[in-house]
Amino acid sequence: MVTTSGRFILASASPRRIELLSLLGLRFEIMPSNVDEKFMKGEAPRDHVLRLSEEKVKTASALHPEAWVMGADTIVIINGDVLGKPRTPDEAKEMLGKLSGQIHTVFTGFTVVRKSADILIRDAVLSSVRFREIPEDEMAWYIRSQEPYDKAGGYAVQGMGAFFIKEIYGSYTNVMGLPLCEVVDVLKRIGAIDFT
Repeated sequence: MVTTSGRFILASASPRRIELLSLLGLRFEIMPSNVDEKFMKGEAPRDHVLRLSEEKVKTASALHPEAWVMGADTIVIINGDVLGKPRTPDEAKEMLGKLSGQIHTVFTGFTVVRKSADILIRDAVLSSVRFREIPEDEMAWYIRSQEPYDKAGGYAVQGMGAFFIKEIYGSYTNVMGLPLCEVVDVLKRIGAIDFT
């Protein structure tokens, strides 16, 4: 069993992050944050996800300073272009076309804070993903599903989009949206969780 040394809040409504934390058997509350996810001028991808992950914990940690609060942000980058979440079939097709047959990078930044103890830890994890060439019929089929539309880059590594992926270099769970290995290491180190 995994126990927490206090109340634990996930500042995200991401189904993937909820699923990954739940795998640990961790008891936590969900308190989504609404932050502007636009890039600042000249901001590097790693700095961007770190900044947003920290901004996402601010409201919950101000309201509940005694709680452990964690926020995260994930982006997909290919050839210098940031791929957000597609809103339309045309946007999904354009994104998947860019990813087809290429290697792209997934950055996830995460922040854990306990305001009452003056603890704030941030980290960012990078993974690379190689896609195979996506034939037109498969792309059309995938775009007709609902899967691409709430995922950075327009695909789900843990869903139907898995068959586009030839190789992953680095953390699989990072590509899902939360680098679980690194998160657990941080949470143990700062005394937020304990395995009993």
